[in-house]
Formats: sequence, C-alpha cells, structure tokens
Amino acid sequence: MPDTHIALDRSARVATIDRRIFGSFVEHLGRCVYDGIYEPGHPTANEDGFRLDVVELVKELGSTTIRYPGGNFVSGFRWEDSVGPREQRPVRRDLAWHSLETNQVGLDEFSRWLKLTGSELMLAVNLGTRGIDQALDLLEYANHPSGTALSDQRIANGTPQPHGIRMWCLGNEMDGPWQTGYMTADDYGKLAARTAAAMKMADKDLELVACGSSGSGMPTFGDWERTVLEHAYDHVDFISAHAYYQERGGDLGSFLASSVDMQYFIDTVVAAADHVGSKRKSAKKISISFDEWNVWYLDEHKESEEVNDEWRVAPRQLEDVYSVADAVVVGNLLITLLKNHDRVRSASLAQLVNVIAPIMTEPGGAAWRQTTFFPFSVTSRLARGEVLRPAVRTGSYETAAHGTAEVVDAVATHDASTGESAVFLVNRSLTETETVTIDVRDLCATAVREALSLSDDDVYAKNTLADPERVGLRANGTATLADGVLTLQLPPVSWTAVALG
Repeated sequence: MPDTHIALDRSARVATIDRRIFGSFVEHLGRCVYDGIYEPGHPTANEDGFRLDVVELVKELGSTTIRYPGGNFVSGFRWEDSVGPREQRPVRRDLAWHSLETNQVGLDEFSRWLKLTGSELMLAVNLGTRGIDQALDLLEYANHPSGTALSDQRIANGTPQPHGIRMWCLGNEMDGPWQTGYMTADDYGKLAARTAAAMKMADKDLELVACGSSGSGMPTFGDWERTVLEHAYDHVDFISAHAYYQERGGDLGSFLASSVDMQYFIDTVVAAADHVGSKRKSAKKISISFDEWNVWYLDEHKESEEVNDEWRVAPRQLEDVYSVADAVVVGNLLITLLKNHDRVRSASLAQLVNVIAPIMTEPGGAAWRQTTFFPFSVTSRLARGEVLRPAVRTGSYETAAHGTAEVVDAVATHDASTGESAVFLVNRSLTETETVTIDVRDLCATAVREALSLSDDDVYAKNTLADPERVGLRANGTATLADGVLTLQLPPVSWTAVALG
C-alpha cells in the first residue's frame, strides 16, 4: 500500500481566508433562475416566488458571494428591463443562449433572495453592447441612498435601502468570439479603464474586476492579461480567470489532474499582472477573481445542440449530472484555489442551480444535492483562519494532458482563535488506497473531530431524481491521531476532509 507523508507548520502561511473564495454564480441561463431558484407555483415558494427548499440547500452549500446576472447573458442585458412593476417588464431575446428572458427576476428581487441565503452580491455590468453611462446608472440605482433620479426610482420600486454592492465585474469574457460585442485586449482594456475610473469617481471604495482570459487554451492567454492591465492597472483591483474541466476520451488520470492546469493558469496570470506592476513601479498587487470554475462537459453539449432557434423561456440547458470522479476534481480545484489564496482572493463555482450546478431541481418537485455539492459544502464549513501550505511527499504518475501529477494533493487551514484545524486531501490513484501520515504537532491538535470521505466503488456513480442519495459523504474511520501524527487511508479516486481540535 503506497505511503504519503505530509508535514504541517503554522509558519507556512498562505493567507487569511477571505470568505469570498467560496462564492458561486447565478446566470440567466437555462433553468438556473426560472424553475431553479424561482418557481412561483412550487409548494415551498415564498411571496417573491423563490423556492425555499433551494434556499436551504444554498445555505448548506455555504456560498458566500453570488456573481450575477452573467456570464454571457450580461453582454446583451438591459438592466432597466428587470426593475419596476413585474407586469410592465418586457420579454427580450437573449442572444447568448438563444432563449427568451421574461425579466421577472431582477436586481431588487435577487437581492432579497440573497438575504435569505446569507450571500453577498457580486454584480456584472454590460460592456459588450453598452458602456460607461449604463454602468454608472446601474451603480446609482443600486448603491446611492436617495435623492437622485435613479435612487428614488429604486425606492419607488419598493427597495428603500441601497443594495450596497461592493464588488463589480466589468463585463464578461470579452476575449471570446462567442461573446456579444467581444473585442481585442487593447479595445477592452481602454473601455474597462474608463469605466472603472468613472465608477470609482462615484465610489472610491468599490472593488472592480477586469475580464481576464476565458481559459488557458485561448490564443491570447497571458498577453490578454498584460494588455488589459497596461490600461486598467491603476483603476481595477482584480482580474478574472475562468476554467472548466471534463474527462475526455476515457482518460480519467488526466481528468483527475485538472488542478495542474489550474495552477498553470494562476501562475501565468500572476506573472502577467506582476510584470505590469513592476513596469509601473507600483506597490499595488492585482488579485485574481476566479469567478468561473467547475467541471463542465462542454463537448457533449455542443454535440447535442441545446442552444437552438426555438426561443423558449428557461429551456433545459447544460444540466450536467455529476459523478464521484467529477466531485473529486471539484474538491481538488478547491484545494488549488486555497493553496493560492494569497493571490486568488475571490472565486465563483459556476453555476449554482440546475446549470452545471451542485444543486438540481424538478419543477413542482424535489431539490437535491449533486456529488459536487459535498466537497464544496464541507470545505466552506471547515476552512477557517489561515490557509497553510503543506509539505507533501508522495508518489507521482504521468498524464497525457498535464504531464506529471502527484498522487496525493492537500491543503490545510488553522484557526488560532479556536485552536481548530482542517486538512483537505485527494487521492488521484485509480486503483490504490493511499496511507497518509500527517505531522500536526505544530498545530497542537489533540483530537479528530470529524473525518469525511467521498468515494465509491463506482467512480461514475451519480445522484439523480430517481436516486437522489446514491452518493454521499462517509465517515472515514481510519483517521487516528497519536503523538501529534494523524494517520488515515485514502481510497482510490477520493476526496477527504479531516477536522482537528
């Protein structure tokens, strides 16, 4: 049985945890909003039409921020359509997903939904078909207390208190030819800089996110970030990163090593941003908002032609059903985000409900947890205090897609105020159980409070409407702590979390 040895030291500090690393994403796409979070005829719906069974699952998931309303959708969105009396809101075509948008859920309703879930709003402005004027109008409507035309309109619409949104995305994936109004890095960088400067004239404390690359495979990757930041460095606080992964051609070993690509993505963006900062002799550091990340079987959706010219309201689109292997990858991607938390200060799992999501719903019926729900919810619940980078000695294997990958990957957190710690691990081996010993003496841990694993003899097992509890977390009874050493066994293709006190 192979062995892995890990040492934890409080001096190997990455960063203090910013809860925004556990964000998610709601886009007006498919059944994410309509028949997802919003279904007025559902037995659990409240007076706004929001499903309270979904609210409870979102709270359990532990999402802290929600990026909204897109996504590709935002690049054709007229925000004014989505406020005011619902019966007067126009139905529009959404060119991004070739569906009809009824605008029955807008900024004011969505903000009330956020209060139910305890999440913070991260709002995107349309820089695809619109620009500075509309961004400033939206900012005034959302955040100004009262006494101006748009703030008074918000009050008249039934929202007396400002929304107080502090984090704003300056468009979405403007490097992608699929994006309505996409542009070159030079053109976008100029527009983002002007928009950011204007928005900060209104409120200097806003946190603004410039669009980075839509993936590490984009032909402009790296150079896009450099060019955009050459224009916008002084005016923005974050640059975004988007990455999706899927198993291709039955190559499970490469898929399980997807976080190797995420690490490459982060390293490249940091290098580009710091290059610009160094040229400007600036002490400022640009952070990364990894505001779209997940497993997404995009190739299969392209083949099925889900996006068509039928122009329906809330069609079933991008409803991936996730396996144990998918959940292990999601848990590993979370580990990578935490290991880089000194620069990745915000992240959004894309998306939240029905559309490539950890939560699924049936109209008029049940809501349930996908496999990917579990590593996210447990990590969000247990990760507190400081992120610690462990020293890991483990085996490795070769992948076709990502080169050499370590068999075991891990990260840890420690909360000095409570004395509680947590360790998060994955075993990427397809066949071997891994015995892991972890030196936790520097954490002064005295007991294992909780040890949970996600694994299954069938790595492709899934939760479905017919069997919503097929896959779940199991207690890892092998976790023992003696003389400052934690010992446990990790099953093949597994994700594990251990809480220590």
